Amino acid sequence: MNFQQLRSFRETVRQGFNLTGVAEALNTSQPGVSRQLKELEEELGVELFIRSGRRFLGLTEPGKAALPFVERLLQEAENVRRVGADFANAERGVLTIAATHTQARYALPSAVKDFCAAHPQVSLHLMQGSPRQIAQQVLAGEVDLGVATEALSEYPELVALPCYRWTHVVVVAQGHELARRDAAGHRLTLEDLAAHPLISYEPGYTGRGHIDDAFSKAGLKAHFVL
Repeated sequence: MNFQQLRSFRETVRQGFNLTGVAEALNTSQPGVSRQLKELEEELGVELFIRSGRRFLGLTEPGKAALPFVERLLQEAENVRRVGADFANAERGVLTIAATHTQARYALPSAVKDFCAAHPQVSLHLMQGSPRQIAQQVLAGEVDLGVATEALSEYPELVALPCYRWTHVVVVAQGHELARRDAAGHRLTLEDLAAHPLISYEPGYTGRGHIDDAFSKAGLKAHFVL
């Protein structure tokens, strides 16, 4: 049994049992395909195809049982080739990264500069999206990695590695009631904040989930107006 025989078998199914199509797809001759299939059947000791004269009409029960194993063997062989190609071309290729606007604008520029200097033969592609869009792109294999906030933890299929920590501050106009309380030495509380309309990030961005959780655990409802 060899890979050429297995490829002929798989391609025969893919081509709807048209041996002319199989020969064209494998860049060989039709008699060559027939010989490969016959040799495979002889080695296995069973007929894999339902025949009518020289025509192939479908798979026998042994053929149906063998097909998924053949598919798996050929896929694993392709994976082995890719491993070799990956190591042989480790310094070449394309790296696609998805990031939120904030990460792309403030966090990535220095990293991109250093990466391009260290790997000049790698083409770097950057894509922008929300944390949930980024997670879905990574899961779909559309990007190699994503840089986003803690919303990624909602996807257990992903491996999330921490890069750095965010801190939050309360920003108000001079003369605002909260500014006066702070100047008077009053430590601001969640109750103080809940009494005022707030502006913050959309859910899923930059720690917003932690803000919501903090208010919820305190039995308070924050009034986000924007």
